Amino acid sequence: MLVVMKAQATEEQVRAVCERIESLGYRAHPIPGAQRTAIGITGNKGAMEPGTLEEMSGVQEVIQVSKPYKLVSRDAKEEDTVVRFAGSDGSFGGRELAIVAGPCSIESREQAFIIAERVAKAGARFFRGGAYKPRTSPYAFQGLGEDGLKIMAEIRDRYGLLIITEALDNESLELVSEYADVVQIGARNMQNFSLLKKAGRQRKPVLLKRGMSATLEEFLMAAEYILSEGNYNVILCERGVRTFADHTRNTLDLSIVPAVQRLSHLPIVVDPSHGTGKRNKMQPLSRAAVAVGADGLMVEVHHDPDRALSDRMQSIYPDQFDELMQEIRQIAAVLHRTVQEPRTLPAIAKAGR
Repeated sequence: MLVVMKAQATEEQVRAVCERIESLGYRAHPIPGAQRTAIGITGNKGAMEPGTLEEMSGVQEVIQVSKPYKLVSRDAKEEDTVVRFAGSDGSFGGRELAIVAGPCSIESREQAFIIAERVAKAGARFFRGGAYKPRTSPYAFQGLGEDGLKIMAEIRDRYGLLIITEALDNESLELVSEYADVVQIGARNMQNFSLLKKAGRQRKPVLLKRGMSATLEEFLMAAEYILSEGNYNVILCERGVRTFADHTRNTLDLSIVPAVQRLSHLPIVVDPSHGTGKRNKMQPLSRAAVAVGADGLMVEVHHDPDRALSDRMQSIYPDQFDELMQEIRQIAAVLHRTVQEPRTLPAIAKAGR
């Protein structure tokens, strides 16, 4: 159920409605919009009598939400959600595309800084890198743990890049939240409901990757777990699904971008690195992702990918990333969107202070 407040409703009226909802044993989720505030109600297992709320001051109407994902739906919020960061121009869902770039995993301080400088110069605002790596083989490189997080924190200070890195479980989530600007929940954990709930309670923005076999509804329901705990700063990420195709690592499903945008107010970005698994397919699919309307890209970049400790086949060279940024600026302009221009070292150093 959704309580739609009048455009002129005061904060006191919104608060009173929330308190009434809580007193009835449910949970209230106020969602401010450009024109009005809506209050989502969760915890009701069946139909709820709307009369007691409809009569309250400032309430315009009470409506039933038919979709199983209540807070993620455009029924709850018509306007696109923009995830912003204090002290930074970086955002997800705004007019400027969010470009996330960096290595699959943090291998050393030298490796991370070389790549960070190149992607910052090219115009990326976000730096990605794994400190904890979920690997198919228990003998593969698993990441540097907290040492990797500390390296990324140094990169943020030096280059002004916002940090995105993955939490694997409830234990690593707390540590990742201390260092990162955005917590990534990977495809393997999309339906790790205890992790989703905890990520919802810790309030740090979350980038949620689509599971390898997840339907659209399952993807949105996973996001609903996070929002239902009170964290409304969620970014969705399409990273390819498992199919019978053997010419790519996964099949990048770009059709989900407009499908998500029709049903949900949450921003959605595309990860063409995992979606293809092939360096030579990265740039074409990145261009296509921007053209189809994605709110950003998440790209793996490595200065020496043939020696990378993880995902070497899908990481592009810095020069290729420079070229890609030039291409997507042109595509973005057609869609009335922007991509940050290349930056000089003095500008990068100033941003990092």
